[in-house]
Amino acid sequence: MASKTTVPPRGRREAKQKLSKALGDAAREARKREGVTQADVAERIGVATEVYGRLERGLLMPSVPTLRRLCLALRLPADSLLSLGTPHPPAWAETPAPPADAGGPQMRRLMRHVRKLNPEQLRALSHVAATLRREE
Repeated sequence: MASKTTVPPRGRREAKQKLSKALGDAAREARKREGVTQADVAERIGVATEVYGRLERGLLMPSVPTLRRLCLALRLPADSLLSLGTPHPPAWAETPAPPADAGGPQMRRLMRHVRKLNPEQLRALSHVAATLRREE
């Protein structure tokens, strides 16, 4: 029977805390570089803003599927988020960032609300918007 090398529970916990902190710091830096808010990233990866905030503070480790969505949302290779380093970043990491939404944070906030409306509410909002545009 082969012997198994084990890490003491305390050492494992400390390693996980270090990794969580490094991942959160890397995510925060990438988010700021992309010029988006925590709410924007949270929406892109499908978690609550509060949950994403905990991730950035190093209090939470994402699941593998969430980590993948986070990499895509922040245009960052997993190696960077996990502090592993990589000699050659993937091609998608080198493509230019998409242009910022016209209207910036206010438009993104409005669009988050609009996406939650039902069809009847969307029709009503569309009529209000059309009326407002006519008044200009």
